Amino acid sequence: MHISGPTVGRRVCAAVIAALVTYSTVLTGLNLAAAGGLPTASVPAPKLNWRPCVQGSPFDCATAKVPLDYNNPGRRTIELAVIKRKATDPGRRIGTLLFNPGGPGGPGTVQMPQNYEFFPREVRERFDIVSWDPRGIGSSTAVNCFATPKEAAAWNAAKPAGVPVGAQQRAAVFAAYQDLARRCQRRDPELLRHVSTADSARDLEGLRQAVGDAQLTYLGISYGTILGATYANLFPGRVRAMVLDSDIDPQAWTNHASDAAPRSTTFLRMGVDRSAAAVLDRFLTLCGSTDTAGCAFSADSPKATRDRFEQLMLRLRAHPVGEWTYGRTIADVVPSLYIVHPGWTDLAVRLRDLWQGRAAKAAPLPPPPPVPHPNPYLGEEQASAVVCAESPNPRDAAAYPALEEAAAARAGDAGRFWTWATAGCVSWPAVAADRYRGPWNRPTAHPLLLVGTKYDPATPYADAQALARELADARLLTHEGYGHTALINPSSCVKTYESRYLVDGTLPPAGTTCRQDKPPFPAPKPPVASPPAAGWPAPSTESGPQPPAWARADSIELQNADGSTN
Repeated sequence: MHISGPTVGRRVCAAVIAALVTYSTVLTGLNLAAAGGLPTASVPAPKLNWRPCVQGSPFDCATAKVPLDYNNPGRRTIELAVIKRKATDPGRRIGTLLFNPGGPGGPGTVQMPQNYEFFPREVRERFDIVSWDPRGIGSSTAVNCFATPKEAAAWNAAKPAGVPVGAQQRAAVFAAYQDLARRCQRRDPELLRHVSTADSARDLEGLRQAVGDAQLTYLGISYGTILGATYANLFPGRVRAMVLDSDIDPQAWTNHASDAAPRSTTFLRMGVDRSAAAVLDRFLTLCGSTDTAGCAFSADSPKATRDRFEQLMLRLRAHPVGEWTYGRTIADVVPSLYIVHPGWTDLAVRLRDLWQGRAAKAAPLPPPPPVPHPNPYLGEEQASAVVCAESPNPRDAAAYPALEEAAAARAGDAGRFWTWATAGCVSWPAVAADRYRGPWNRPTAHPLLLVGTKYDPATPYADAQALARELADARLLTHEGYGHTALINPSSCVKTYESRYLVDGTLPPAGTTCRQDKPPFPAPKPPVASPPAAGWPAPSTESGPQPPAWARADSIELQNADGSTN
C-alpha cells in the first residue's frame, strides 16, 4: 500500500496456502473461446514502439495511447509510460508477465527496474516482464495539481509532517487538503474522474493485447491485487495466470458496495492499523531479544525495548529532536516496517539516534534505474485521485479525531498513522465515473494464486484470506514472515511455488506455508566460555533446543499443513 507524501512515498515505492491434492493445469496454448472469454472492448490495442530506455539500458520503453473514457473512446486519449525487460532465455520464452508494483501511485517504469532481481530466476528467463505507470501516475498522463515543483513543495511544507497532533495541526491539515482540492479541480477535472481501478483494468487488457498474448499473465502486489481482482472479474476468460501478493479485501475497499456514508476509512476497514501495530510489536520484541550489535535500539529485553519506544514517542510529543516531531517519526516508523532488509536495521539506528537526542538521518533512496525519468513527480494527489474517488471515506472532518482515538485504543501509534492516511479524501473534488464494486466471484479461465504474509504492516493477512473467499477459484499461499509483499521480503519457497504456477499452472497444495529466508535480526553472540579446569570433562557440544528452520538463513523449507515437507 502506497503511503502519501514525497519522502515517505518515494522510500516505500523504492524499495518502495493440507496437502490433499496438487491442482495442476497446463496454461500455454489454450483455446480462448473454449475458456469462455469475455468479448474485448471495441477499442483497438495500443501500439508499442519499443526502444532502449536510455543508451545501454537493458530495459526497453514505449508509450501507449488509450482512451481517457472507455465509454467514449473516440474522444480524448491519454498516454501510458510502459517498460519491458526481455526474457533472458528467449529460446524458452512463454510470453509476457505484466506487473503492477502497487500504490495506488506506484510508477512501474521506476519500480520494476529497481525490483527486477527480486523476480524468480525462471520467471526472468521465460517471460518478458512489462510494467507501466498507471493512468494518473508518474510519467503517464499524470494528476498534477501544481504549476511547478516549487509550488508543490511549498504546499507540502505548509502542513504538519505525518500525524497531526492537536486541534491546531488538524485544522492546518484539512485547510491544506481543501486548497489541494481546489487546485486539482482547476487543473484537469476530467482526468480526476477517469483514473479508477476499473479504468486501469481496461488499460491492462489493452496492454495484454498490445504484447500479443492470448491471455493475461500477471503479478500484482499490494494495490496491484485489487487491480488484478478487478481485471479477473471484468475479463474472467482472459486470465492465464495471476499472482496477487499482499492482498486487499475488496469488500473493505468498496465498503461492501454501499452507497451509505461510510463510518470508517478505507484502511481502518481493512484492519491495517491492527496489522501494523502487530508488526511494530514484533519489531520491538525481536529487537529486544538481541543485543545492540544486532539491533541498535535494543534495551536488552523485549519489554524494556517496547517501554523505550513508548517513552520516546511521549518525549517527542513534548520535545522534538530537530525536525523529528512525533508526527514525522510515526510517519517514518510505519512505512519503514515494509522492507525487513535493510529497513528494520536502518529504522533501529534512527530510533537509537532519536533516543540519544540526535537528529536521525533519513534512509537513503535507492539508486535511479536506467530510464528516461527515474524520479517522476509523485505528489500525494496521485494516490488520492484513485482512493478518494472510488473507495468510500468520511467526508466530515469532525469525524477524524474520534476515529483516531478509537484506532489508537486498539492499535496505538500505528492506529493514529493509518487514520490520517486518507484525510485528503474529506475534500476530494471528484467521484470516479467508472467504479467496479463487484461481483468478485466470476469463474475465471484458470485459478489464481494469492500470497499473504502473516506479519504485513500494510495489507493484513486476514485480507488475503478474505480475498481468497471472495474469488471464484483462488489458492492462498501463506508466507510466514514479516514485511510488505513477499516479492521484496524474499522466501525461496514462495519463489519456487510462484515459478511453478506461472510457468505451467501448478498450484501449491492447499494450506501450504512458506518461511522467510532470513530473520529480521541476528541472534546475540553467545558469551565466550572459559576453558575447563584441568581434570574436568569438556563441556558438551550439544546446544539444546535449536532455532526454528526459518531462522537459519541457509534453510529453504517447503512445509505442508500436515507437517510433512517437500
